[in-house]
Amino acid sequence: MPAKSAPKLQGKLSVDTAMGAFLGDTRIKLLEAIDEHGSISQAAKAVPLSYKAAWDAIDAMNNLAPEPLVLRTTGGKHGGGSELTEYGRRLIAFYRALEQEHQVAIARLAERMNEVAGHDVTAFRQLLRRMSMKASARNQFAGPIVEIKQSAVDCEIRIQLDDGLDLTAIITRESAENLELKIGKEVIAFVKSSSILLMLDGNARTSARNRYCGKVSHIHEGPVNAEISITLPGGRHVVTAVITHESLEKLGLKVGSTACAVFKASSVFLAVTE
Repeated sequence: MPAKSAPKLQGKLSVDTAMGAFLGDTRIKLLEAIDEHGSISQAAKAVPLSYKAAWDAIDAMNNLAPEPLVLRTTGGKHGGGSELTEYGRRLIAFYRALEQEHQVAIARLAERMNEVAGHDVTAFRQLLRRMSMKASARNQFAGPIVEIKQSAVDCEIRIQLDDGLDLTAIITRESAENLELKIGKEVIAFVKSSSILLMLDGNARTSARNRYCGKVSHIHEGPVNAEISITLPGGRHVVTAVITHESLEKLGLKVGSTACAVFKASSVFLAVTE
């Protein structure tokens, strides 16, 4: 049996502007398909994209580019429809050349990772994906799904954050199906700091499914509220809550205090990176 080759590290190139995303692989494929078919509807099917998504992408690119990339025509070699401009063709060539250089850089990075981490590219790739995600939620956790319980409407998802440390989320069955959740799949869990309650007694009864006790590692006091960070045993995970100054005084919290962060499973929302 041939030896198993190391996972290949790959990256996706995105060209952004101050107004937002401009070019990516999907939009380039759309432009290439328009050049081939001379029709937005046929190009959308080839990518594939919905007809509306294709139109919206073309409008967005034409709005952001210094020159139009696609022209709607009433005649020409395709007998009417849509036509890629010369500027659009040059932009495709530029993107593809840039993409090749990008992949060369990724290959060099993978080679370096192989030397340092013993071919463990998969773990590094997952880390890059996690770090590239942006969200307003203060608390972000990642791990594999270890249990899924389904009901008529909802799904209870249990995620392993570390040995002996799990997180539970409740989402709709429709959401679980859209995310294609299954046992072993890596997910990102987000929890807003305003959804987290703090308690001093770790044994107090509460309906919240998620409870994490640790040491207060940081207190940042603002004009109205205070941000409290609790480092969990092991030092890897930190849970941050926002509470009022009045609550801070009542709890008597200070750096080094023991406290528990509590939040409902319904306060967790999930995302996948693939």
